[in-house]
Amino acid sequence: MLQKQLFDTSTPYKLPLKEADVVYFPTLFTKEKSDLLLEQLQHNIKWEQKKIKIFGKELDQPRLTAFYGDSALPYTYSNLTWYALPWTPLLAEIKKEVEHFCDTHFTSVLLNLYRAGGDSMGWHSDDEPELGENPIIASVSFGAARKFSFRHRKEKQRKFDLELTHGSLLLMKGATQANWQHQLPKTKKVEAPRVNLTFRIIQNI
Repeated sequence: MLQKQLFDTSTPYKLPLKEADVVYFPTLFTKEKSDLLLEQLQHNIKWEQKKIKIFGKELDQPRLTAFYGDSALPYTYSNLTWYALPWTPLLAEIKKEVEHFCDTHFTSVLLNLYRAGGDSMGWHSDDEPELGENPIIASVSFGAARKFSFRHRKEKQRKFDLELTHGSLLLMKGATQANWQHQLPKTKKVEAPRVNLTFRIIQNI
């Protein structure tokens, strides 16, 4: 069963997801501020294109990525291990706003640059051991609006789609990662770039 976004995009909204705690805030940053941050993020982040293995074949990830944080504690996902670069003034500024809004101290941020609709992220959960049990993930988006999809890990037919807009925040808490996967699918309808920042709390395990 596929549910779609059916709500007023000017106000915060709790997503109707079974066994999850997800709130969407469409306008954490104003359009003017979001335009400025998008431009700065594209040009002032140390972007990389990592290699991944799929069915034994090494391919480029379909996006550019970067990882920043409080310390060099390693973070591993999709068989890739990251060591955080130190916070830049730009990222520290965004982090301060997100932490104030979420009332949470985040230790790191994973950034993804989707250059156009052909760049994507497949189905996954943010459930790595370094994130601990029931992690809090604050996902901020700048740039082109893109469809973001959820599906229940056991009940695959249970899905939910919404559009993440310029300057928005998606806050995932509680058992969300244990019970749901999410993805950013490819689309031919989008030609403009999008930058996504997922703020996390990395633990020393």
